[in-house]
Amino acid sequence: MATKTTKRTQASADIGVFGLGVMGQNLILNIADHGYTVSAHSAVSKEVTGFARKIKADAEPSADRVLGISNLKDFIKSLKRPRKIIILVPAGRVTDLVIDSLTPLLQKDDIIIDSGNAQWTDTIRRENALAKKNIHFVGNGVSGGETGARFGPSLMMGGSKHAWRSLKPIWTAIAAKVDRKTGKPYEDASPGKPVKGGEACTTHVGPDGAGHYVKMVHNGIEYIDMQLICEAYMLMKTVLGMKPDEMGKVFTRWNKGVLDSFLIEITADILKQRDPANKKNFFVDKVLDTAGQKGTGKWTAINALDMGIPANAIAEAVFARCISAIKDERVIASKKLKGPKKRYTGSKPALVKAIHDALYCSKICAYAQGFQLMAEAQNEYNWKLNFGKIAKIFRGGCIIRAGFLQKITQAYEKNPKLQNLMLDPYFKKALHDGQRNWRKVAALAAEHGVPTPAFMSALSYFDGYRTAVLPANLLQAQRDYFGAHTYERTDKKRGQFFHIDWPEPGRPQLKM
Repeated sequence: MATKTTKRTQASADIGVFGLGVMGQNLILNIADHGYTVSAHSAVSKEVTGFARKIKADAEPSADRVLGISNLKDFIKSLKRPRKIIILVPAGRVTDLVIDSLTPLLQKDDIIIDSGNAQWTDTIRRENALAKKNIHFVGNGVSGGETGARFGPSLMMGGSKHAWRSLKPIWTAIAAKVDRKTGKPYEDASPGKPVKGGEACTTHVGPDGAGHYVKMVHNGIEYIDMQLICEAYMLMKTVLGMKPDEMGKVFTRWNKGVLDSFLIEITADILKQRDPANKKNFFVDKVLDTAGQKGTGKWTAINALDMGIPANAIAEAVFARCISAIKDERVIASKKLKGPKKRYTGSKPALVKAIHDALYCSKICAYAQGFQLMAEAQNEYNWKLNFGKIAKIFRGGCIIRAGFLQKITQAYEKNPKLQNLMLDPYFKKALHDGQRNWRKVAALAAEHGVPTPAFMSALSYFDGYRTAVLPANLLQAQRDYFGAHTYERTDKKRGQFFHIDWPEPGRPQLKM
């Protein structure tokens, strides 16, 4: 890795990366592995030299294609036109500062790619501002964590078609790859030996903020996916009294069926793991039950509320993390607020099977909510999203990669105008087949006092969506009574509104 600006670094790099955190470093090595020369820069000079020492010590096979450049102007000069610069810095103000430092040094058709978890509205603002200066701005969602960045992430690019044409060869090369027929990810990557062939988990999602929006929804789905798994674990632990290693074997078995996914796989590994500090204990039992969050799940829930989309299961996953955070209060409350003392006496294998079905049915609803949210966003922001392609790029590299995403891909390929994932024949049958066990688990959890907000909210979503007449008629009548908000009638065409001149409460009803 070169760390000085020499003749070799003058306009010799195919792409630059500004930001040398773990994600930035791994993405640089991934790009270099695929034969591209990368300029690496950080606002902190010692990070550049530190990265140079690290990849030299690690004997990275592609280190000679990485140029470490501490001076910003020299960093810009090292890039071939049109210049392509990935920024991987904290979202918000820091991102704006980096963009402001780059812009005066760039020229027409140069491209800035924000690969952090930015809010899509910020991306729209930045894209509009830079377009006036003839600079392309790309909001690029990256999923897969540090391992994905190193060996193949899922890449959700939002921006101009011109920018996509310029970036597509690199994005296609570095993205995760899946088998074209089965959708199964290739997982045999190693440093210097990138995966070739297959279908790349990347696409041009749409203009301006579309890429970051889809990444946000991905994270919202990730929140609910993780919460559902945790509730399955909680039921097996609390109701059935199963030990972590026994549950780990269950998750390993589940990972060979319809629940096949990255999150199920790592859950099995976690549950089997012994505590490094004391091998007699299981690791999971020593982890404090307070979950952190970085905000993207909350953004998803808030946006669902703003747009009037019933993503209640995703919202419950966010609230579950919130209630986990008030640990001290919960400990005090556990000594004062008592729940039911009920013992399960039924079949253990039958309940494990029921939990499996409840998990799968709830997962279907969670993804349905995510895709329903994206469907509304395209109307709100004048995007044209291809849900089949979006499902495709979720199949590998990203945290929510799962076998059943192949089924989602096929559902939208068969019917691009599918209103809701639950209406696809495959998923409709899965919900029908698993519904009895799903309800059994929800009822049993309530009877035993086990909190399962994600299971229950997903079931409520399913029941609400399939119910032709909801009690909102009474609710709307209440609104008309106290606020003259009007109502529509069942015996009139939609769009006609009526109002009754209601009396004050306690006064005689007026004659109509």
